[in-house]
Amino acid sequence: MRKRAPVIGITTYGPEGDPPAYLLPIAYVDAVARAGGTAILLPPWRESADRVLGIVDGLILAGGGDIHPAVYGGAEHPTVYNVSRERDAFELELTRRAIAQPDLPVLAICRGMQVLNVALGGDLEVHLPDVHGETVVHRLPPREPTFHPVRVEAGGVLEYIYGRAEFPVCSWHHQGVRRLGSDLRPIAHSADGVIEALVSDGHSFVLGVQWHPELQVADDPLQRRLFEALVERARSAACD
Repeated sequence: MRKRAPVIGITTYGPEGDPPAYLLPIAYVDAVARAGGTAILLPPWRESADRVLGIVDGLILAGGGDIHPAVYGGAEHPTVYNVSRERDAFELELTRRAIAQPDLPVLAICRGMQVLNVALGGDLEVHLPDVHGETVVHRLPPREPTFHPVRVEAGGVLEYIYGRAEFPVCSWHHQGVRRLGSDLRPIAHSADGVIEALVSDGHSFVLGVQWHPELQVADDPLQRRLFEALVERARSAACD
């Protein structure tokens, strides 16, 4: 009998538009499919976090608009955009519940890494150029992606997954981690000191990356390894 593919839940953007819709770029679904998983979308609807987590083998916290600064005690800033208090509340609760399941693998991407940090008691830099300047450009104006290298921790999980200590990433953010959340540790940085990846030492697979690997998967075999690692861990957890 053929075993089913691991089910990977992915959080969505929104609600936005008229009529309102929950949205997700196809690249996330494609990245999971290429890695051998089955993607399902998790909009911030009325289902409880526990019920949602009961049907998935792994979780991706996706990118998107900013977390409302009030959630982590940050100041208002004119660059803050696409805020959804409904999405914030759902994803923060979903993340806390997911972390409480030691065998559920979690991959947090861009906004998702920020959600992970805030959910565990950390906070954010509201606008990186105000703090780090622009020696490294993390987003092109007005809000477009760009590329820059990151360097990962020697001997750490990302060096194991990627097989190298430095590589180019697709960057598309203007906020970043400031004070670290509980049990989180930085494992990658850009040249300006911005934290580019986090890991939870208290969990078997909780990994946050500030870049957008899903946008590189089609052309960069290196970035596929991150999703392959997630799906493989989800497969192992589902079989335990």
